[in-house]
Amino acid sequence: MKIGIIGAGNMGGGLGKIWAQVGHEVIFSYSRDDHKLHQLAVSAGENAKVGTPTEAFSQSDVVMLAVWMPFLEEALRFADSLDGKIVITCVSGLQPDFTGKTIGIATDLKTSVAEIIQQSAPTAKVVEAFNITFAEVIAADSRNFGGDRPSIFYCGDDTAAKKVVAGLIEECGYEAIDAGNLVVARSLETLATAWVQFAVASRLFPNLGLKALQR
Repeated sequence: MKIGIIGAGNMGGGLGKIWAQVGHEVIFSYSRDDHKLHQLAVSAGENAKVGTPTEAFSQSDVVMLAVWMPFLEEALRFADSLDGKIVITCVSGLQPDFTGKTIGIATDLKTSVAEIIQQSAPTAKVVEAFNITFAEVIAADSRNFGGDRPSIFYCGDDTAAKKVVAGLIEECGYEAIDAGNLVVARSLETLATAWVQFAVASRLFPNLGLKALQR
């Protein structure tokens, strides 16, 4: 597949590198450091290249949105059309305090970031994924934890799009778990924020994986 990475920081860059190395055509874009962007493409191998955000949107079948929430609106302006495209998001609008002293996650949000993206691009196929893992785990040589794989929850309203995303999750070395429709992103984004706060506050970050056991 052709995959556009919007936000080539540690998370987007790490995922794009894995996907390029397993054979997908990857376009890295949207970085404040062009030199770092080019180095990333070189390290990802012959299936990766650097492009503008507009090129990453227009030339890809799948788009990975991995930007900070304050830059999301700006990043989406580069998309001429997202009609029919699969858009994966790990963008969070919640901010942990990392002290471990706070009960609950304070927020003024009434909906999830994934749903906000879907509302702004109604003909796109938005899927929430990759927000309960750490960039350091993605950058490691393996996602193996003592012979087991950490889980990645994903959710969205389009069944075919979710199947594609599940395959991309598995290719990264994770167990893909379908969490339901896109509305579940409200819970998933909250879980992700609590998860990263716990990992940092407990001093277990970043060598920590979340495993979901089902029966």
